Amino acid sequence: MDVAALFKMSYGMYIVSSKKDEEYNAQIANVAFQVAIEPDRIAVCINKKNYTHDLILESNVLGITVLTEETTMEFIGKFGFKSGRDINKLEGTKYEIGTTGVPLITEFASSVIEGKVISRMDIKEYTMFIIEVVDSKIISKDNPMTYDYYHKVKKGKAPKTAPTYGSNNI
Repeated sequence: MDVAALFKMSYGMYIVSSKKDEEYNAQIANVAFQVAIEPDRIAVCINKKNYTHDLILESNVLGITVLTEETTMEFIGKFGFKSGRDINKLEGTKYEIGTTGVPLITEFASSVIEGKVISRMDIKEYTMFIIEVVDSKIISKDNPMTYDYYHKVKKGKAPKTAPTYGSNNI
């Protein structure tokens, strides 16, 4: 099997955020996609080891920030290669609280979307959350960053908890 064929599928670069009471966290994700319209529904895959996963399970709400091509590697690293169990990822980051109470990262954002979990599916080490979109808005007209752009232009890698981690070496 040629796993490089999977690279031809389009992915984006997102920050997925959630909360538990007044505690917030956010992480980088590359698997988020629209699955239905009227009502709008989006699927998001999160590794079960990630702190954000725990918060989504607890609150049943999450936010998605669509990152722009201008996003710095330092910013991506803050949300992708560090744990919210160890640091406050939102410290020094521009964000607003959405209608569901989740933090929506507005720094380096093309748009933000938030929703309530209506279904979830166990996928071995991941959970796929299906959310019904409750609010969304455009933040900038900057181009959204694709996963291809992240790898080819930014020279980024995937952390071990990313669904695409095993394909880093191809």
